[in-house]
Amino acid sequence: MTRMHDLMSSNLVTVELDDSLATVKEIFDSSSFHHLLVVEEGRLFGVVSDRDLLRAISPYVGTMVETTRDLATLNKRVHQVMSRKPLTLRPEDPVGDAIRLFLEHGISCLPIVVEDLKPVGIVTWRDVLRALAPR
Repeated sequence: MTRMHDLMSSNLVTVELDDSLATVKEIFDSSSFHHLLVVEEGRLFGVVSDRDLLRAISPYVGTMVETTRDLATLNKRVHQVMSRKPLTLRPEDPVGDAIRLFLEHGISCLPIVVEDLKPVGIVTWRDVLRALAPR
């Protein structure tokens, strides 16, 4: 039986509650990640996705018509746009639990945590599809 530890990416990139959206944008622009875990003192507090970022910043940032007000949207903080108290799984949980949570809650990632909400990995719906696809 496939478990979360078989699917999860343990290459975690995290941000903190008071990091700016400029920092988040920089990470998303320079990597292939779509979700960042929000941690404080090693404990999971939320998730910020590339979609959260796109909803929070001005669509004119980086264009010829950007204004000071548009750029100011990059000064917002992660805690202002993140999803709080994300659903999580443990490394030993079966893949069926992830599928159920993805379908029931319309989410696209699950942080994998151990005691005290310490994140050790992340699983996306794409990871599950890859694992289930015929080889």
